[in-house]
Amino acid sequence: MDFAKGKLIAIGGAEDKGTDLEKGEIHRNNLNFFELGILRRIVEEAAKGPLSRIEVITTASMIPYEVGDNYLNAFGKIGCTNIGIMHIRNRADASETEYIDRINQCDVVMFSGGNQLRLSSTFGGTKFLQDLLKRYHADAEFLVAGTSAGAMAMSNTMIYEGNATRAHLKGEVKITTGLGFMDDVIFDSHFEKRGRFGRLAQAVTTNPSCIGIGLGEDTGMLIKDGNHFEAVGSGCVVIIDGHEVVHNNIADIPEGNPFSVENLKVHFCEKGNGYDLNERRFLMEASKGSVIRKQVDVE
Repeated sequence: MDFAKGKLIAIGGAEDKGTDLEKGEIHRNNLNFFELGILRRIVEEAAKGPLSRIEVITTASMIPYEVGDNYLNAFGKIGCTNIGIMHIRNRADASETEYIDRINQCDVVMFSGGNQLRLSSTFGGTKFLQDLLKRYHADAEFLVAGTSAGAMAMSNTMIYEGNATRAHLKGEVKITTGLGFMDDVIFDSHFEKRGRFGRLAQAVTTNPSCIGIGLGEDTGMLIKDGNHFEAVGSGCVVIIDGHEVVHNNIADIPEGNPFSVENLKVHFCEKGNGYDLNERRFLMEASKGSVIRKQVDVE
């Protein structure tokens, strides 16, 4: 299997300023995750460190100028001044040569939070996205980061709606095609605070070839080579694996009924833990790869 050469960092949110799709509200939270290291980790993983050119894409947000200013301030506090903001609001904007040239010349692209459906509907099928995907697959020094909606849109299979309190009922979780940086995974954000375990579980139940990645707030997953995962930040990443499901009735029950599923596998990852997507293995220490897991198995 060929894996992408670039890096992804999917972040669970708490700092984004988009619309809460479950409540129809706009939240203005404090942009504080840089204090606990996630933005700093993005800069560390970037090819040129603090000198890297970082382009922030605010398309998902309904208040893009406020979000853009917050990122300028946050990156500035950790010594990064080569920051560009892309207020791309529609597909016509996405086709502008200036923006396409900029994403082909930068070191890092960062998708802000907001509404992930705005990302898929704005960029799907565009040359802008095609060029981003080419760079991610071919350029080992290129990094794509996304927070909240920006993280959820990274995968090919994307949750775009689903009330957490009704996620145990068939049909309550809505899925569409995301930006496609990764196949065989589904990201969900604000995972613990908004009680989204059932939501991600239904998404994996209907797509058991996928690994569900539940990202807590101020928490992220660093993905290298399209396969090696490392949990970063202060919280928890939950991994839901449906490959070994035995019983699954979701195809046979009416809409609105509770579904049942047997043998979903769940892992909880703290900072430094990892996961090997190809082998579907939990890693005690991501930096040591699958060797550490084999040692645990022997013991």
